[in-house]
Amino acid sequence: MSVRFATSEEISTWDTFILSNPDGGNVFSSLEYAQQKETGGYKHRFLFVNKLAVTILEKNTPPIGKLWYLPKGPNVTSSKALFDTLKQLEPFAKKRGVFAIRIETELTRTQQPTLSRHGLQKAAPIIPNPSTITLDLKPNLEDILMSLPQKGRHAIRRAQRDGVTVDLVETTDKNCKTMYKLLGETAEGQFGIRSYNYYKTFWQRFEKAGYGQLFFASFEGKVVAGAYAMAYGTKSTYKDGASVRKRTAYGASHFLQWHVIEWAKFRGAELHDFCGSPPSDELNNSDHPHYGIGQFKTAFNKTVTDYIGCYDLVISPIRYVSWTKLGERVYRHFYFKRTKDYYY
Repeated sequence: MSVRFATSEEISTWDTFILSNPDGGNVFSSLEYAQQKETGGYKHRFLFVNKLAVTILEKNTPPIGKLWYLPKGPNVTSSKALFDTLKQLEPFAKKRGVFAIRIETELTRTQQPTLSRHGLQKAAPIIPNPSTITLDLKPNLEDILMSLPQKGRHAIRRAQRDGVTVDLVETTDKNCKTMYKLLGETAEGQFGIRSYNYYKTFWQRFEKAGYGQLFFASFEGKVVAGAYAMAYGTKSTYKDGASVRKRTAYGASHFLQWHVIEWAKFRGAELHDFCGSPPSDELNNSDHPHYGIGQFKTAFNKTVTDYIGCYDLVISPIRYVSWTKLGERVYRHFYFKRTKDYYY
């Protein structure tokens, strides 16, 4: 039983350790994601709890202390493994001035009562996929296509028949600007987006690492939809998707997504994560802010997976109350005022 910081040599190959974790690793626990988040005021930490590689994003919030956030971590597959990990991590963090540890492990929502009994406090999600839709990529592509709901198959074939084309493109400044413009159009009224510089550096960072790919769908010579996907180990993630407001080509986004699936399959992914949807019990609620997103993604699979989302392990109750009652709100307000970007 041991907890220690990773050495500089281990950090240089950190992704190999994350990919060796029991859940197969997660791109949001990767070295590249930690480096990206450092541009937004986090300090990254890398440590081992026994053999488990743990990526930590630290927010220093004087005078309250430090908040440790484990993006999509710890990468365990059972509540028992989660509690064992936290039991060892807690005293290690306490010695370093940490008042709470925020976890985001991908256990299903059925585990929530167990978490509450162990004293973990529910927290707002940070990565926006506490509920998501996934697609099994282990069958061959023809079988995957035939397994899609009829709506999805029809949209893909219709777009192909009507002349929609899809290209895999580099994350040049020009292409990033095109994608960001599309993202802004799509986001209106459905979800918030970060600054252009955040997206550009994110897309370029993961492309350089060999994990990310930008896609454009075009119709009659004009880009009508874009997507950014990542393949990491045996999992792929549909990180960002966008399209023009005026629908000029039916099924363009579905055809684009099919090319993402083909790319992910070629890269060795066995599970494709569409990265976010309304919860399963709100999927058909037209008033839900992500209703439209859910309707698009259910064209590929109608089953929603609900994860536990974020929970806080409270180390210092007094400082934690100070944070949740006032501190967090103050830090978020002034960070946004200064940077025009989100605190987390």
